[in-house]
Amino acid sequence: MLTEDQLRALIADIESDTAERTESTNNTDKFGQAICAFANDLPNHRRPGYLLVGVRDNGSLAGIAITDDLLKNLAAIRSDGNILPQPMMNVVKFSLEGGDVAVVEVHPSDLPPVRYKGRVHIRVGPRKAIANEQEERTLSERRIAQAKSFDAQPCSESRIDDLALGQFDSYRREAVDAETIAANHRPIELQLASLRLYDPDRGCATNAGMLLIGKNPRFYLPGAYVQYLELPSTSLTDLPGDQAEISGDMHSVLKELEGRLKLLIKTSIVRASPLEERLLPNYPERAVRELLMNAVMHRNYNSNAPIRFYVFSDHIEIQSPGGLYGEATRENFPTRNSYRNPVIAEALKSLGYVNRFGYGVQRAQALLAENGNPPAAFEFDEQSVLVKIQKRPT
Repeated sequence: MLTEDQLRALIADIESDTAERTESTNNTDKFGQAICAFANDLPNHRRPGYLLVGVRDNGSLAGIAITDDLLKNLAAIRSDGNILPQPMMNVVKFSLEGGDVAVVEVHPSDLPPVRYKGRVHIRVGPRKAIANEQEERTLSERRIAQAKSFDAQPCSESRIDDLALGQFDSYRREAVDAETIAANHRPIELQLASLRLYDPDRGCATNAGMLLIGKNPRFYLPGAYVQYLELPSTSLTDLPGDQAEISGDMHSVLKELEGRLKLLIKTSIVRASPLEERLLPNYPERAVRELLMNAVMHRNYNSNAPIRFYVFSDHIEIQSPGGLYGEATRENFPTRNSYRNPVIAEALKSLGYVNRFGYGVQRAQALLAENGNPPAAFEFDEQSVLVKIQKRPT
């Protein structure tokens, strides 16, 4: 983060294209657009950009007070799902003579183009703009050259014919705003590349493209399925009452998982008082759904092992390949997280399977407690994450 002297110099340099100044404390759209533009780093500075709240356009301080609520609101922009993929940013308050300044430091994204509410915002000199087709292509090519996550890398030997383009059209309508789609005259390959689903230089899908809209993802990614078992007791050795290998494009897999989950929920009448009865399920559906979505989002797709969704007589187990990732550790889980699959995470948000990043496990635990279930228990090793969800006691 900037030192106070560096901040003063940046405030004074009103022609800088690495700073956005604003007096507003509540213009969330302006904040989001600025953060998106800095994350895209079209000039390729390869260094952070700064949103300066409490500074006028002429470089003078606005003399406002920066509250804790404002700092929390600025920090929340990172995970509210309007900027995809998620930006890497820090928020800090400086108290200067003449007024406070809230500084949002935004690092360049490894996965451009970044969108705010479906639009690609960039910096053109000291002002913001909407990226045109050539600028979006520049950002896409830069991402392909530096892609680090497995889901953004090319799916070798695949072809565009391996992708279900009808599925892409549905996904694009959720991920990109309608005006941008209407003005888009690029070849389909570049439209796919703009959403990180295709590598036009290699002429193949990315791993995310294969997972999201592939006709047969398991041909290229053998572990891309969910193994479902429903067992009559607490032992894996019993003959299952139902079993399936759930595979296909991710939207189809998630729809089938949701359907099976609904069939598992059994509601019973519980007498809360002599005059009141309540209907309580054996498992809160939204809690189990959150934990399933978490497994799909964070699993290691480079593994040939599937996600395991096992339903026993007294509990549910969800095991996903790949241990804790990045900043997440046993000690700070689930309050800290990193995204092994940022393109997949973006897609799940755009398609409505995830409401907000970073809160799924905490939300599930709260729903379990509200329903009377014990907390979900997590077990970690280097190869997998296992969560056990106990049935509500009768």
